[in-house]
Amino acid sequence: MYKSVNFIARLSLLSIALLVTQISFAQSTQGSAKFPGIGRNATPAEVMAWDIDVRPDFKGLPKGSGSVEQGQAIWESKCASCHGVFGESNEIFTPIAGGTTVDDVKTGRVASLSDRKQPQRTTLMKVPTVSTLWDYIYRAMPWNAPRSLTPDNTYALVAYILSLGEIVPDDFVLSDANIAEVQKKMPNRNGMTRNHGFWSVNGKPDVNGSSCMNNCVKFVQIGSTLPDFARNAHGNIAEQNRLYGPYRGSDSTKPPIAKLPGSSGEGLAHAADTHSSNAKGPAALFKNENCSACHALNAKLVGPSIADIAAKYQGQSGALDKLMAKVKNGGSGVWGAIPMPPQSQLSDEDRKTLVTWVLSGGK
Repeated sequence: MYKSVNFIARLSLLSIALLVTQISFAQSTQGSAKFPGIGRNATPAEVMAWDIDVRPDFKGLPKGSGSVEQGQAIWESKCASCHGVFGESNEIFTPIAGGTTVDDVKTGRVASLSDRKQPQRTTLMKVPTVSTLWDYIYRAMPWNAPRSLTPDNTYALVAYILSLGEIVPDDFVLSDANIAEVQKKMPNRNGMTRNHGFWSVNGKPDVNGSSCMNNCVKFVQIGSTLPDFARNAHGNIAEQNRLYGPYRGSDSTKPPIAKLPGSSGEGLAHAADTHSSNAKGPAALFKNENCSACHALNAKLVGPSIADIAAKYQGQSGALDKLMAKVKNGGSGVWGAIPMPPQSQLSDEDRKTLVTWVLSGGK
């Protein structure tokens, strides 16, 4: 979800930037025969600013270099918070390193890709070309500051990642001069297949399904399983779901349920089971009623922070009754267009406890 929102936001910013560029060029004396005086050809420098992709044959790769040691320092300051110090993941993204062997480097095919005992497919297991690593890191990383890395930073980070997979030694310096030699050592360089329709305009698609029009199966049971060793590998999944709805998903600390849940949600963990609903006080009530999904103490999330609400209504008469009604009925417009859903499940006593606590700034 967050990735989709982030991509749309970037696309919107790009559209705005292009629109501003067009407007700024509108007064130019250059133009086409159809629209004289409007627009001009982009300069080579302007094209180069956007044309930053790096192909598998390394066309587009800028000059530069970076060592494994330099890459480790950059990694720990900019990347480890999401990907782990050693690329093992920090419970956010799929691991970068792992699952490859010295034999894979020799053959160019990762054996663990076909092994069901491999818990996860890491980046180095899948990616066939080192240019893909370089290109993606340069254009999209770090997550909170894309395009902030220099070419030398990128060479250093790729060198560090490759060293984690024992593809290059710890004292290696990656550069535009030797990256083609490194490509010959990528563990999955021979693992990418082109035997499907995506690689040819006239190729046959690799999906050949058809709609059932008669004598169709009335019901299809859909399900999935995890091997025992992977079921609870990253802790109880029920405790990691976002704080919406009455259920938190399957409790992965327990054996798999015998059948898919019915309408009453049997077999799933309830909110009361996975969060400290037995705790007392307004702060616990705030968390257990999922208010923390939209409101934080001192920072804006989906809605305003507790501190901002307290500051806005400080000293106002009738603020308590006004906000109690707002919590019960929901609404929008005071803090923006995003509506707050009604919380009619709360008793009058609980609503008063919550609103009083919010107006005090969470004290």
